[in-house]
Amino acid sequence: MRAPISYRYRTNRIEFVKLPLAALVMAGVTLAQESHTPAQRYAKFQQNLERRGAAISARQLEGITNLAQWQQRRPEIKRQFLEMLGLDPLPARTALNARITGGFDGDGYRVENIVFESQPGLYVTGNLYLPAAKGVYPAIVYVTGHSPHPAGAKINYQHHGAWFARHGFVAFVLDTIEFGEIAGIHHGTHDLEMWEWLSLGYNPAGVEVWNAMRALDYLETRPEVNRTKAGITGRSGGGAVSWFTAAADERFQVAAPVHGSWTVGPHVKHDTVRENCDCIYFWNTYQLDLPVVGALIAPRPLQIVNATKDDSFPPSGYRPVYDFLKTVYGWYDAAGKVAAFEAETGHEDTPVYRKSANEWLNQWLRHDTTPYVEEPKPNLPAEKLTVLAKYPPNATNEGIHRLFIPTPAPKAYATVAAWENRRTTLLTALRTKTYRAFPAATVPFDAWRQPDNGWTARYADSYRVEFSTEQDIRVTGKLFVPRDGRASHPALLYVKGKDDIVYGVDYDNLLSAFPHHTVLVLHPRATDYPMDNYRMATTKMTAALLGGTLESMQVWDVLQAARFLRETEKIDELSVYARRHVGGLALHAAALDTGISRVILDDPPGSHWQGPALLGVLRFTDLAEVAAAVAPREIVSLTPLPRAYEYTGTIFGLYGAAGKMRQARSLGEALEVWKSN
Repeated sequence: MRAPISYRYRTNRIEFVKLPLAALVMAGVTLAQESHTPAQRYAKFQQNLERRGAAISARQLEGITNLAQWQQRRPEIKRQFLEMLGLDPLPARTALNARITGGFDGDGYRVENIVFESQPGLYVTGNLYLPAAKGVYPAIVYVTGHSPHPAGAKINYQHHGAWFARHGFVAFVLDTIEFGEIAGIHHGTHDLEMWEWLSLGYNPAGVEVWNAMRALDYLETRPEVNRTKAGITGRSGGGAVSWFTAAADERFQVAAPVHGSWTVGPHVKHDTVRENCDCIYFWNTYQLDLPVVGALIAPRPLQIVNATKDDSFPPSGYRPVYDFLKTVYGWYDAAGKVAAFEAETGHEDTPVYRKSANEWLNQWLRHDTTPYVEEPKPNLPAEKLTVLAKYPPNATNEGIHRLFIPTPAPKAYATVAAWENRRTTLLTALRTKTYRAFPAATVPFDAWRQPDNGWTARYADSYRVEFSTEQDIRVTGKLFVPRDGRASHPALLYVKGKDDIVYGVDYDNLLSAFPHHTVLVLHPRATDYPMDNYRMATTKMTAALLGGTLESMQVWDVLQAARFLRETEKIDELSVYARRHVGGLALHAAALDTGISRVILDDPPGSHWQGPALLGVLRFTDLAEVAAAVAPREIVSLTPLPRAYEYTGTIFGLYGAAGKMRQARSLGEALEVWKSN
C-alpha cells in the first residue's frame, strides 16, 4: 500500500511529500502542513515575547480590587521587589565613614564635597548643597543619570543642587557607580556580555538604590536636615532609580522621577529595551511591572515626568503607569497625590521638566506653591566639586557586580535522606524562581516532518522535523530512526547551541548511535535565528525583563523535546547529550525531568559564572549541585570535568553510585552501544 500523500506549502508552490502519517496520527500528533524558515520562526518568537510582556502588564492588579486586598498583598510584593534588586535581606548598615573633603560658598548656597561608604569599600561621592542661611530644611536626594565626566556625573547636574539649596532644601547630588569618581559598571549585559549578572540576579539599580538609601542615612545625621521630610528625584537612569528607591524606602515622602518611566508590555512590543541601560530595569523573577512598583509608593506624593519624543521612554510605555496608579491612589482617597506631566521634547534636561518636578517637591515638602522660575545655571569647575584626591586602595566599586549579591557554597551531606531533603528544596527554588516564567501548560506539537534523503539515510531513516514547544515557538532538528525492526529503541536527544550549528551535515559524532538509537538533534529557539550579537544581547535583556532568560526558555524546549520523543517515538530510555555551555542546560533539564536516564557532557562549564545564564540561580545553587540532583542516574563526560564536580561525585557516592558518574572517550562509549547490538 502506498504511503498517504500530504500537502505542504513552501516557496509559493505545492510539493508532494511522502510522510509516515499513520504512525504519527496514532500517536496523537497533529501534522503541520508546512515548515518555517529561520526568519519566520524568529518573527514568531518575537510574537511570543510580546505576548508574554502584554500578559505581565495586564495582570498587575489581578485579584486586587480594593485597598484591603492591596494592603494584604503589598508586603509580599515589596519583598519580591527588594529581592529582585538584591536587597532582601537588606545589606548591613555598616559605618558610613563619611568625610567632608572640601567646601565653598556659592551664589545663594554653600557646597560640601562628601564621600561615604554605603558598605565597606563601596564609595559614594557627591556634593551637598545647603542654603546659605543656617536652619533646618527638607532633604532631597538627587540621583544623577548617565552623564560621563572624570569627576563624576554630579558635575553636569550642579544646577539642580543649586536651585534646591536656594529654595530651602538640603540637596545631596550623588554620582552613579558608573560615572563616579571611582568608576564601576552599569552596562554589563547591554554592552559587555556579563551574562553572569542574570544568574546572580544582579542589576546596578540595586546598588544605586542602596547608595541613595545610605545617602539619606547620612542626611539624617546632619543638624541642617528635617528628618521627617525627604524627597527623591533624578532623570533618565536617575528617574528609574527614583522610582525604585521611593518604593524601597518609605522615609522618602515625595518622589518625582523624570524620564525614567516604562511598562513591560510596550517596551517589549516596541523593542525599547535596546535603548536602555541595565539600571533602568530589574531582572524580573516575579514578573512585576513598574506600575505596581509605583503602587508601593502610594499614597505618598508622586509626580511622573516624561517627554513625548523620548525614544528611551516613549508615551506607550509611560502613560499606562499613570492610568494604573490613579486606581491605586483612589483606593487611598489620595487622587491628588499622583500626577503626570509630559512635554513635546526628546530625552533632555530642560526647564519645563525641572519646573514640573521641583514645584511638586516644593509643594509637598515645604507647602510652597510659588511658581518655578528658571535661574542662571552655575558653572562651577570640576576641580571645586571633586571629592577625592586619590583612589582609595580598598575600593570595591569597579568590582561590586561580583560582590554585591552573596552566593552560597554547597553544603556537605552525610546521608541520602539529608541530601534528598535538600534536593526537594533545590528543585522547589528552581521551579518557583529560576523557572517561574515557564508556560503554565504544554501545547500540541503540531509536528511537521519530511524525509531527508541525504547521506544519513544510509545509516537510518532520516527526517527533518519541526514542532511547537509553546505558543508561537517552533523548534527544528533532525530525527533518525533505526531500521532494525525492533519495537522500541533507546533514544538520544542531542541539544545544539548557537555555536554548534554550522553545516547541515555535521553528524559525524552520531554515527555510532544511528544503528540502534532513535536520535533527535534539537535546535532550541534562538540557536539558528538571524540575530547578530547586538540583537542577541537585546533579546537576552528582554527575556530577563519577562521573568526568565533566553537559556531558561531553551531548557523548556529541551523538556518538550524529551516529551516529543516519548509521545511520538517508541523509546525505552532517554539520554541527553550537549557540548560546552549547553551541557548546563542538559543538567538542568535532567534535574527537572527524572525520565532522563543519562546526561552526556562534552567540555561543560564548571559554574553558572561561565554559563548558561539562568535567572537568579547563583543566589541558591550552582551547576555542581544541580548535577548532583541527577543522582543516581548517569552523568558521563567526554572530557575531564571541572574540579567543582567533585562535589557532585560525593552525592553519587551517598547512593553507592560512584560508577554512574564516569568519563568516556567517545559518544559511543558513553552510550555503551555494544549493549544495544
